[in-house]
Amino acid sequence: MDLHDFTPTSLYFDEKLPLPVQSLLSLASRRYGQGVSERALLEASRMAPRSLTVLVGLYRHYYYQHRLLEARDIAYQSLAVVAEQLSLPAEWHKLSVPVLLEKLAGSIGLVRFYLLALKGAGFLCVRLGDIEEGKQMLQKVMELDSSDRCGAGALLAVVTEHTELDALAYEKEATV
Repeated sequence: MDLHDFTPTSLYFDEKLPLPVQSLLSLASRRYGQGVSERALLEASRMAPRSLTVLVGLYRHYYYQHRLLEARDIAYQSLAVVAEQLSLPAEWHKLSVPVLLEKLAGSIGLVRFYLLALKGAGFLCVRLGDIEEGKQMLQKVMELDSSDRCGAGALLAVVTEHTELDALAYEKEATV
């Protein structure tokens, strides 16, 4: 499957949003550094809680503010919304290649979004110290995206190398 082929479907940001939600997103963008963005994004989320555009705005806001716990929560929310839209299993670890391939025909943009949200959640788990959960998420992305179009392989390699080095250092300290 080529996750870079977007021609047959629309992408998440093509969704039509009510004008008040669009206005709030615009306000959040224009006033990012002025303490207004979060309130505007949260209000937009209240008005359109299942909007992927709004969720991406919140995710980016929290991520760039280094509020990684909140960013991870939004990544989880995004996974749940897309899983429901695509009729995927609610638990990401139950997703399989055959199930995902079944959803590709008309929804490659949403499938790619799901995989990128799973990669983002995995990265944030690692950053927050939940290394095993993060590794499992990145491994799942690699399983589902064997061509590594989403780029989870490089992250997984770094995490794996880091945890192996930590284990070696721990063993060395334990023998001293």
